[in-house]
Amino acid sequence: MFNPSRDQARQFLIDAWRKHKETEIVTPLEAMAVEWIAQHPEYHADLERPDALTVEYTVEQGRTNPFLHLSMHLAIAEQLSIDQPPGIVDAYRRLCITRDAHSAAHEIMECLGEVVWEAQRLGKPFSNDAYLELLRRRATRS
Repeated sequence: MFNPSRDQARQFLIDAWRKHKETEIVTPLEAMAVEWIAQHPEYHADLERPDALTVEYTVEQGRTNPFLHLSMHLAIAEQLSIDQPPGIVDAYRRLCITRDAHSAAHEIMECLGEVVWEAQRLGKPFSNDAYLELLRRRATRS
């Protein structure tokens, strides 16, 4: 399983964006990252900062960590590509009935973040069942 460090994950996103801007060849995973980065112009400057690897994004600052946000988009895209956990593709399709694809991905992201936070807070393993239940609830509300 691929488990990059914070710096490796950040460097991957920085490099993918740089390659895209300089019209260099990108890998398929970099191309996927670039697609998400392009949908988030508010993060472009963060990826281009000389100190991008070391910038801290705290809750107190009141802004989203662009690297975490983009990494979650990639994780969700991977989950959807293999329907893991089983049922996530169905939940995503249901979300897309009332939302555009990007908004649906953000709904999934909120559920993923909640389940990860809860698992960390309680010191328990990640629960696919809790994750899918949150997704199902969101998919059934307008």
